Amino acid sequence: MSVSIACSDDDDNTTPDPVVVPNDVQLKDAGTLGKVLTDKDGKTLYFFTKDVGGVSACTGGCLTTWPIFSAPATAKIDAGLNAADFKTITRADGATQTTYKGWPLYYYKDDAVAGDTKGEGVGTRWYVAKTKYTVMLENSQLVGLDGKSYKADLTEGTGETQFLVDSLGRTLYAFARDSSGINNFTTNDATHDASWPIYSAEISDLPSALNKADFGSITVFGKKQLTYKGWPLYYFGPDAMTPGMTKGVSVPKPGVWPIVNKDSPLAPK
Repeated sequence: MSVSIACSDDDDNTTPDPVVVPNDVQLKDAGTLGKVLTDKDGKTLYFFTKDVGGVSACTGGCLTTWPIFSAPATAKIDAGLNAADFKTITRADGATQTTYKGWPLYYYKDDAVAGDTKGEGVGTRWYVAKTKYTVMLENSQLVGLDGKSYKADLTEGTGETQFLVDSLGRTLYAFARDSSGINNFTTNDATHDASWPIYSAEISDLPSALNKADFGSITVFGKKQLTYKGWPLYYFGPDAMTPGMTKGVSVPKPGVWPIVNKDSPLAPK
């Protein structure tokens, strides 16, 4: 005996799968680089270490290699991202560009497909955009509290220097009188310590140009202080937690509170 079943359009109650529209800014896993910011298509976004204080230094031919990222005004973002961290700036060329925690965002022209991170570390100035670096790198002219310009060796003169900053671009310093893992400045007196507050941070994400083994931490009056090559790290109070400020390099004279970078010597034992 055979049985035939007749079907009509009225019998088809299948519900189509909903169309998923990806967010304009996403957090994607980039392998050994961890979670990075991408656009809606999964294309990686980058920071430029010369973008001091949220002003884009990538102009002219630079933009051919590093096109800007500009999200719509009504941009939707992934969970784990805070809308307040995103802003829009108007560049000198009139174009709008999205920033994240003050860092203008870019693409890299050689990233052919979603997930590519070929721009990481290019020229030691370009790094994938992340939600929070323990430290970042900045490239700029050093200008002391005395208003004078300084070179990387802290002699007077002009020239770009690369140095360590926090995730928001605020300069980090060492104290020449400290020794490896020993803070010789902080006294736990609020007025005294306000001049050179310690930098407290957990060691996590770093730009690929830096070696995680160079970082450590010490406990200073119950607070964790990050160290780099043994040097305890500090902010300078009169920098007023403003990205791009390097006033501390001249106080009380050059060399007493230097910036730190890959060329910094190990702190003395």
